[in-house]
Amino acid sequence: MKLVWSTRELVLREPFRISRSVMAGRQAVELTLEHEGRLGHGEVVTSEYFRLDVNGIAAALTGWQGAVEAAATPEQLLDALPHGPPGVRAAADAAVHDLLGKRAGLPTHALLGSPEWTAVPTAYTIGLSSPQDAATKAEALVAKGFSVLKIKAGDEHDLARLTAVRAAAPEARLLLDPNGAWTPEHTVRFLERTADLLLDAVEQPIAPGTPDRLAWVGARSPVPLIADEDASTLDDVRGLVGAVDGINVKLAKCGGLRAAREIVTVARGAGMDVMLGCLVASSLGIAPAVQLTPHARWVDLDGHLLLARDPWTGLGGEDGTLRLSGRAGLGVVRR
Repeated sequence: MKLVWSTRELVLREPFRISRSVMAGRQAVELTLEHEGRLGHGEVVTSEYFRLDVNGIAAALTGWQGAVEAAATPEQLLDALPHGPPGVRAAADAAVHDLLGKRAGLPTHALLGSPEWTAVPTAYTIGLSSPQDAATKAEALVAKGFSVLKIKAGDEHDLARLTAVRAAAPEARLLLDPNGAWTPEHTVRFLERTADLLLDAVEQPIAPGTPDRLAWVGARSPVPLIADEDASTLDDVRGLVGAVDGINVKLAKCGGLRAAREIVTVARGAGMDVMLGCLVASSLGIAPAVQLTPHARWVDLDGHLLLARDPWTGLGGEDGTLRLSGRAGLGVVRR
């Protein structure tokens, strides 16, 4: 088997601001596995928060070269993913699953035990901006067909922004995400104050690292509470049973589809709902998580929709609904 990779720049349509950062673009490392004339693809994007940079990604992939060359079959690589950041493992895992699907002539979701896959609405994320700008964007998104909107929070305009978005999108499901910018006490007060805005859920309102405080919020929150940064590993999820209503599963956090499937099984078995989340990435980077949407209550897989130009295609989403192409493997192709 052979492994190659290359780096490309992903540029956003407009700068994207959350409580801890502003982003105008990021680099993506595309990796390709070749076996018996078939190609499997995966993508990992740079992220300061997840400690992913091009040099570190390249080092992890270089260290994986020996395992790839020694493997007789793609299946063997699922037990020998690269060491290093979970995001790199997730990209390698995606390339292996893409390759396995193409060899079998089946979409990846069928190999994962979900032969029936239906089109699914995805949230579109509105970053920190003025209430008027947020309302204008919400109105435009609803006009395109979006029925789920995620609103970032974490500045002095939180209440006005949320109120304006609800007025502009009275029928939409609204998710709120402060990215850990709030205190537990402020979270509960804010959610009680905005009960009439009918939020669908709030995601990781307080800084990660204090699951007991997150549980305190969960016991008092009038809307479902989703853990994101506090729910990275299987052990994290087991520790949150009874503390939160749901967890945000991101492949860049847990290390790939196989790890995500295990987390989803444990979470749902414990009575927790699942959100599928993502980083800003191309359709190639989003496609693995899309394979898991039959298991999720909330789908927040809009990373490719934030780009000025997506170098891959096959997921749709521009009208608010994700639709797989039906192709074998991950279902995406280069433009």
